[in-house]
Amino acid sequence: MPVVEESVVIARPPQEVFDFVSKFQNVAVFDSSVTSSEQVGDGPLGVGTRGRGTSKVMGRQFDWTVEVTEFDPPRRMVSRSVEGKLEFTITFTLEPADGGTRLTQRIDAASGLGGVFGKLADPLVERAQGRTVRANLETLAEWLVEHPQT
Repeated sequence: MPVVEESVVIARPPQEVFDFVSKFQNVAVFDSSVTSSEQVGDGPLGVGTRGRGTSKVMGRQFDWTVEVTEFDPPRRMVSRSVEGKLEFTITFTLEPADGGTRLTQRIDAASGLGGVFGKLADPLVERAQGRTVRANLETLAEWLVEHPQT
């Protein structure tokens, strides 16, 4: 099972970071592979809430739907794919650090990150995705500092 895990320290309190990253409509703000994202239905965010979106990875576009399986503000949120070409779980873990928040994003791909490209592509896609996740987290950290009212 390929895994990508990256962390960044954000100069904002854990609750503020959690509030931002847990909203599906914000994913496309900081994740360069996501071209659109939204919550499915109305209501408060929590276990069972679904989100859907479109991603472009290594030049290939795919639609996805995830369901929140763990929701523990401001410490942890886990979403698992329930529809789409790839099987994956995304975990956000937050902890106080250096006067701000250490945000760790982990992606577990059950079918392999290269699933839509073939198993031989997994190591290449995994490395590329690791760089992308790291860059996305750095973008998120900068964006949250520059937009304190978010």
